[in-house]
Amino acid sequence: MTTFAALLTACGTQQQKDVNPVLTVEGGQIQGVLTDSTQVMVYKGIPYAAPPVGDLRWKKPQPVVAWEGVKVMDTFSAASLQAAHRAGEFYTEEFYFGGDPEFSEDCLYLNVWAPAGTLGDTNAKLPVAMWVHGGAYSAGWGHEITMDGDAWAQRGVILVTINYRLGMMGFLSHPLLSAESDGTSGNYGTYDQVAALKWVKNNIAQFGGDPNNIMIFGQSAGAASIKNLVASPLSKDLVAKAVVQSIGGLGELIPGPPAEVAEAQGKAMMDAGGFTTLEQMRAATPTQLAEAQQKYLQESGGGFLMMTPHIDGKLLPKSFTDAAMAGEIADVPYMFGSTLDDMMPTMGEGIQALAELRETQSNKPLYAYRFDRRLPGEPNTAYHSSELWFVFKTLKNSRRPFTAADYALSDEIVDYWTNFAKYGNPNGAQGNEPWHAATKADPFVMHLDVK
Repeated sequence: MTTFAALLTACGTQQQKDVNPVLTVEGGQIQGVLTDSTQVMVYKGIPYAAPPVGDLRWKKPQPVVAWEGVKVMDTFSAASLQAAHRAGEFYTEEFYFGGDPEFSEDCLYLNVWAPAGTLGDTNAKLPVAMWVHGGAYSAGWGHEITMDGDAWAQRGVILVTINYRLGMMGFLSHPLLSAESDGTSGNYGTYDQVAALKWVKNNIAQFGGDPNNIMIFGQSAGAASIKNLVASPLSKDLVAKAVVQSIGGLGELIPGPPAEVAEAQGKAMMDAGGFTTLEQMRAATPTQLAEAQQKYLQESGGGFLMMTPHIDGKLLPKSFTDAAMAGEIADVPYMFGSTLDDMMPTMGEGIQALAELRETQSNKPLYAYRFDRRLPGEPNTAYHSSELWFVFKTLKNSRRPFTAADYALSDEIVDYWTNFAKYGNPNGAQGNEPWHAATKADPFVMHLDVK
């Protein structure tokens, strides 16, 4: 890492035109902006598909709309439509105290952090990591306060974070939508993730990345998305490594409904709003659609509706568990883990079961971890999502009274994750292996905590 940092420092002394070349990607030409480290260029809000608005609402992502001239990518895009975070709630106070970004249907954008010294060098072949955010498939975005690529790029790994359609916009099924398509509907948010992954495959060489060395990773619903991507025939061959954070192994912690149930639910929801044709559905405002959803919930007894991906026979022919049992998931190195106070031991048991299954099917390793650091302050827990500050080294953005030991733990975790992106081994290319793969004979779990 020292040699790489020295190279970046040397590159930082070059003229700006050398450090920030014009890159050509799908749609047109772009330039980035240097981060505060001056060693990393960030590209905010690159479109990877056409805006899914108007007639494209509830359709699979379409090709990027081309633009003229050079776009300077200095502003993050809007996040997918979602409910505003409410003050006083735990996660609002923990992660969203700075307020929400703009929410919009026009949300199919991604962000790239890359070392300044290798931009435009298609022979650099740097490893790439694509992050899929969580949020119960109904909230979140790719530039949340916990997420940043500076520490990753300084270690020689290009980081990509994505937005995708959420909630009703991302996962509404309806008989009329199925009839106009290929017999299926819903799963638009997952199709967005596949489109983003294909964009990375097709364009990342412009940033110095290796299109054949893409690690995908995510947490919570983002981790469930990773399980979908490694099981889908449309995306699994694009993946070189995968990290699954806080969604277990075998077993579906966020099970999707059967296709016929999803369609019936979607129809009842639209009927509640008086939307009985595709024209009416696509002409409705987001507010009207939200009111239709609320009316449907009231008429069906209230409660919370979580709209999720479902098995459709095409994008998702099988659940992750069924695909894994059949030996049909991507045959790549995996890392699975959870936090200490998050649905343990259920998550750990599912991860170990998957490790033992993979051992019978493949010679590729599965590494298991548990994030044990109970965060300083109140509540003093290793709660669901608490590891995100450490994975992206964004502790300075938190209200928590993090210590020097926390920063050291974050460096350790970023090293493990970026090593895995580079080599498929969190320990690195060679040398001592404190973290070895989980097997039936040795169900090893790496415990991540302050020293």
